Amino acid sequence: MPTAEATGAPLIALLAGEDSGDQLGADLIAALRKRYPHARFVGIGGKRMQAQGFESWYDIRELSLFGLAEVVSHLPRLLELRKALVARLLAAQPAVVVGIDAPDFNLGVERRLKRAGLRTVHYVSPSVWAWREKRAAKIGRSADRVLCLFPMEPAIYARHGIDARFTGHPLADRFPLVSDRAAARAALQLPQDAPVLAVLPGSRGNELARLGEPFLDAARRVAAALPGLRVVIPAANPRMLERLRALIAGTPQDAAALQLLDGQAHEAMQAADVVLLASGTATLEAMLAKRPMVVGYRVAPASYRIAKLLRMLKTDVYALPNILARACGMGEHVVLVPELMQDDCTAAKLADAVLALFNDSERRGAIVAAFEQLHRALRAELEGGAAEAAAGAIGELMQRESSPASLGGEA
Repeated sequence: MPTAEATGAPLIALLAGEDSGDQLGADLIAALRKRYPHARFVGIGGKRMQAQGFESWYDIRELSLFGLAEVVSHLPRLLELRKALVARLLAAQPAVVVGIDAPDFNLGVERRLKRAGLRTVHYVSPSVWAWREKRAAKIGRSADRVLCLFPMEPAIYARHGIDARFTGHPLADRFPLVSDRAAARAALQLPQDAPVLAVLPGSRGNELARLGEPFLDAARRVAAALPGLRVVIPAANPRMLERLRALIAGTPQDAAALQLLDGQAHEAMQAADVVLLASGTATLEAMLAKRPMVVGYRVAPASYRIAKLLRMLKTDVYALPNILARACGMGEHVVLVPELMQDDCTAAKLADAVLALFNDSERRGAIVAAFEQLHRALRAELEGGAAEAAAGAIGELMQRESSPASLGGEA
């Protein structure tokens, strides 16, 4: 009797743990449905995935926890949810289970399911290139295949005998190779001929608490040295918008030169000449927008000392553009993006680094050219982009000889 996979109607489980995973999951469902028009998609997902016909068994918000205190207070419920989810998936026997990011939760679930004979995929490799490479072997005990967003990652897994595929970075599909500064400025009602600085001090409360004042003070210093400067500050969410308003109200700024935005981070980056931002995914977005940037970051002093003492970091650079530049052969010690971390993350040093970029058009041009090269390196070769490449890698795994635990039955 033909299996559900053979008839093109497999049961496919997806597990997304936060908003970014919901977007990845929605794009993945659309790409998988081209291969399996009658597939049924179940698991944990948000509104975007559900709009693609996904059946979410649990509320994605239960996994969207940040900070140790929040995780600890919700731990009993998380353990209960994981146990129930594993039991339900084992009963459903999906053709494949795809954990989308959220490694703290998903890798444990995947490991139990793989031991039971289900095929498992982990979509979005944790940062094994920065933190303890030996974790790659542990991830391989959870996933039959790891889907990587960065081109240097599969080689790391290969050293540990793990099947990993580079599928391209979804953000690389969302940004054009040539950014339209004029259109972005028109959308934000910014003068076309004014110097513009975009300031992004992080998307979480603890980041704003540590970076807000030095970033705003740096912007004030740059404005004092650069006549006509316009400063745009996009807020990641409504809560951050209110906190930024309060912070700005207590900081001496020229209100006419400062524009606080509700979202629109990509537009702010594309409208800017230079971007001042916190280390993280936003540095990748600024790179894809082809904007020279200065990166600053601070963590709790105790956390920083422990990380340095235990030599937990494998790299002496933190911003993704710098890491990618080295991985893609631009030079073993190349630093495209100035990084001011921990004690160096002061208003004076940030302002000096930003002004240095504003005052050196030749350097800005070289950075933009390098960013264009890295953008191409992050794109999947397939016409459908990252989602299509990920769907292909998952579909290939599903076509392996079916085991009794992968017949795609009903929940």
